[in-house]
Amino acid sequence: MHSIPLNLLFIIILALTFDFVNGFHDTANAIATSVSTRVLTPRTAIFMSAVFNFFGAMINTEVAKTIGHGIVDPKFVTEYLVLAAVIAAIVWDLITWWWGIPSSSSHAIIGGLIGAAIVTTKSLSDINWIGFVKKIVLPLVI
Repeated sequence: MHSIPLNLLFIIILALTFDFVNGFHDTANAIATSVSTRVLTPRTAIFMSAVFNFFGAMINTEVAKTIGHGIVDPKFVTEYLVLAAVIAAIVWDLITWWWGIPSSSSHAIIGGLIGAAIVTTKSLSDINWIGFVKKIVLPLVI
């Protein structure tokens, strides 16, 4: 029987940690209006958010596909680059959550990925800036 390499196991654990942090970080943004207007109780809103976030993650992977393709040259993506990107996103999410600053976990992981790629390759040219503008900036503006 093959064992899972320790670094891969660590990345999986951190990815699940990011998923958990993403859940409680973004749930507040999603349910704030329905709770503050008293349309839903906090318990009901959190339950609905947890259920629908879980099923949304299981049904649709478009955000992951957008982040995973066309932003950083795949030949530079290593487990250490992914590890650095996920750690950066977790730290950013926790900082913005602690200070009550609205932010996007998806943008945090994209920023972590780009930042880790720049540090790893020591170059701005290994980022697909056209893909970044098409997949991130234009949809954000539009």
